[in-house]
Formats: sequence, C-alpha cells, structure tokens
Amino acid sequence: MKSAPVVSVVRLQGAIGAGGRGALNDQALAPVLERAFKRGKPKMVALEINSPGGSPVQSSLIGARIRRLSEETKVPVVAFVEDVAASGGYWLAAAADEILVDDSSVVGSIGVISAGFGAHVFLARQGIERRVHTAGKSKSMMDPFRPEKEEDVARLKRLLGQIHESFIGHVRDRRGPKLADDPDLFTGEIWVGRSACEVGLADGIGHLVPEMKARFGDKVQFRRYGTRRSLAQRFGMSLAADAMAAVEERAEFARYGL
Repeated sequence: MKSAPVVSVVRLQGAIGAGGRGALNDQALAPVLERAFKRGKPKMVALEINSPGGSPVQSSLIGARIRRLSEETKVPVVAFVEDVAASGGYWLAAAADEILVDDSSVVGSIGVISAGFGAHVFLARQGIERRVHTAGKSKSMMDPFRPEKEEDVARLKRLLGQIHESFIGHVRDRRGPKLADDPDLFTGEIWVGRSACEVGLADGIGHLVPEMKARFGDKVQFRRYGTRRSLAQRFGMSLAADAMAAVEERAEFARYGL
C-alpha cells in the first residue's frame, strides 16, 4: 500500500536569542530540525514563523542549518508567516525555498538595531561616581553609566553596518531576482501581506493546512516537531528570568504594533 505523504512542521515562535525563556537559538533547534528533515522521509518541511527577530548570529546559524539540511536531504522548505517575520524572523523565512504569508502578516525590517539607556545624569544627581579601569583603549564602549562618546557611537554604527550588509547579502542570495527594485527594501521598512509579495519579500498568500492539501492531497499527514522545555521551566523554577524574558519578547513584538 502506498503511504500517505508526510509534511514535517517546525514552529519558530518568539524572539531569537542565545538564551532566555523560549528563545529561538541554534543549540535548541538543532535536534528538532534534524528530526524534521530526516525522520519519515517527508515530502516537505514547513516552517511556522512568528518572530520579531533578535540575535543576528543565532538567526544566521539557524538559517544556515535549515539550508544545509534541505540540501543534504533534498527536502524543500516552505515558510508560513503568521503575525510577523521581521528582522531576524525574516532571516529565518528567507532560508526557505518559498515564503507564504497571511493578508495581515508583517514582513521585512531588514536592518540592525542596538538599543540601550543612559543613566549617568541620574547617578550624578545621587552623588554616585562610576569608576571603570581597562587595559586597552577600545575595551569599554557605550557604558550606560557614563556620558556617550562620539567615537563609541561611530564604532557601534560601523559594527551595525557590517551586520546589516551580511543580512542584505543573505536576502539577496535567497530571494535573488524575486526582489523588486525598491529603494526602501533594505532600510528596515516593513510590509504587510500582499505588499510584501509585490516587493518580492514573499511569494504569495497561503495557510499551512489548505496549502499542503492542495499540493499533496487530502490524505497528507502533518508531523510536528518542537523544542522541549527544561525541568526548571516545567516546574516554574525560573520565574524571575522567565518574567524578564517575557517582557523583553513582548517589547520586540510591540515594535511592529502586535
């Protein structure tokens, strides 16, 4: 008897970072992606993406792993964007062979951001003196407890520019001739639904189940793969860290009005 076609489904939900509650990172996703591509001879791997971005390095590592596994197994990848695939979230989507979005999905934000705060005035008012000693003139940069220096800002912008160029290169490599000649494409601008398709950041409007049934028939089987929560997370043993991570993730989503 001919077996029903199988589609592996991997959910990529949340901010991207090296750690924190539920953060997407390469170490946690490596075994998940390995199983999704190699178990049960899937016809396709579907990525459910809902991410406002985060760490550019982790985004790059995860995206590279997706491409490597796809090429090794000859299994194509399609990304289904839910609320948002922006910044690092779009980096992940661009690792797929095809990107499908909802009419209201937020896509893009191809740029790099660094945010911080300045507390030196507050410390001065409280009579607190900040003391920093380094070996190496470039060791200390953008200290939030000291006045901002022009040379530090210039260094930071130079570093962000290098990461931005890497991001642009990844999108150009993956999307190629699909991209429109739009001057705002790599400025950090975002697009919604069909407008994302018009500029080449997405291929069409589509949802996971009906799209896969249209391609593989009504008998298609979905096998879902995801990360496992740690023992501490399951029993609420890291409440403070989890709460802070949740606030940070909420702030990331809020940047896109979500």
